Amino acid sequence: MKRFFLSLLIIILCTTGVHAQVDLPKSNGAPLVDPVTNCQLRYYYFPNIEAYFDTQKRVYFFKQDGEWKTAEEIPDGYRGYSIYNKVNVFINDYDDEDPCQFIEKHRKKYPYINNDRSLKLMLSKQ
Repeated sequence: MKRFFLSLLIIILCTTGVHAQVDLPKSNGAPLVDPVTNCQLRYYYFPNIEAYFDTQKRVYFFKQDGEWKTAEEIPDGYRGYSIYNKVNVFINDYDDEDPCQFIEKHRKKYPYINNDRSLKLMLSKQ
């Protein structure tokens, strides 16, 4: 299972076709910072499962039974999650400890559209 999520993370980090993220330069070990907001690029948001990934702590934030949980892996079968649903967005305007407080904002700003072409068009307009 850990191999699966490691592979998933590598695929997510390597693919840029459907991501609304800044082209990230090599950081030489220093945290990456958005030049506009001056926030560290710390969190990924996954619109298809309404979850976050903290790149510093290497944990996921996801809702289970109405409460936010953190774990190193997303539970099997979580909201139909699949390696093929690779849509993710770098959060460039927040770098503190609780990204979950902005879930409503992120749902509206980055809605999950199960159509790659529509998603590319939506993300390119931002």
